[in-house]
Amino acid sequence: MIRAGGFEIRAVDTGRFRLDGGAMFGVVPKTLWQKTDPADERNRIEMHMRALYAESAGRRILVDSGSGTKLDDKMVDIYEIECDPLRKVLEDHGIDPDSITDAIATHLHFDHGGGYTYYDEAGELALTLPNATHHVQRRQWEAATGPNEKDRASFYPENFLPIEKAGKLNLIEGESEILPGVRVVPTDGHTPGHQVVIFGEGEGTVMYCGDLIPLASHINLPWIMAYDHFPLSTLEEKRRLLGEAADGEWILFFEHDPAIAACRVSRNDKGRFEIAGTVETG
Repeated sequence: MIRAGGFEIRAVDTGRFRLDGGAMFGVVPKTLWQKTDPADERNRIEMHMRALYAESAGRRILVDSGSGTKLDDKMVDIYEIECDPLRKVLEDHGIDPDSITDAIATHLHFDHGGGYTYYDEAGELALTLPNATHHVQRRQWEAATGPNEKDRASFYPENFLPIEKAGKLNLIEGESEILPGVRVVPTDGHTPGHQVVIFGEGEGTVMYCGDLIPLASHINLPWIMAYDHFPLSTLEEKRRLLGEAADGEWILFFEHDPAIAACRVSRNDKGRFEIAGTVETG
């Protein structure tokens, strides 16, 4: 467990899947990325869907929700998805899903926002976290509800429209402290309105990286996903936030890395960012 800014923070592993290694590393040659992230016979690398649970002063917060269990067999095969229902996952971690007060979405791609809804015993869509306010950047909501051809396969309306219908949606405009000690910072390189989530201030700060830095190997500045809309924006966002993390000894919390849940970073003698030590997430 991590303590930051009065919060007790821990990882909730909602499942695992595989994505194409070339897509995950863009222009980086396979001879380099396969050393840290080896691919299978279909060129896919192993990835986790690691949510963050934080608790403080009566607030119970979940950041992201994994893919959920609504995807069809074709999608499950393509991405080799292994995922239990989010309510079960939380209960297995000793967390009552109905007690969650706030759900923060980095963005609404299926592997991050798919778990917010499920089909109940009657076959009807229901909210996984029925008492939670769901915090989403307005620009991301607009991108998800009106996707272009590049994004259409990543956004599934059944994952998020029921949130609005239930009156549990809070749209955020830009950088904001949405709760005491919880700050969101838009990082638009991946998709408009993507946001990282920062808990605490100063020493002990934790940043949930989402898809800004999905894997520990993406600490390398030029290692950027081909999925990103604006790779040069991602580059500058990484440079700025990794600089703050190194200077402030923040803990980086990785959503997708299969081996490293969290770490601190530093600059080496060439000015490049590198892992300074892993952190147990409990």
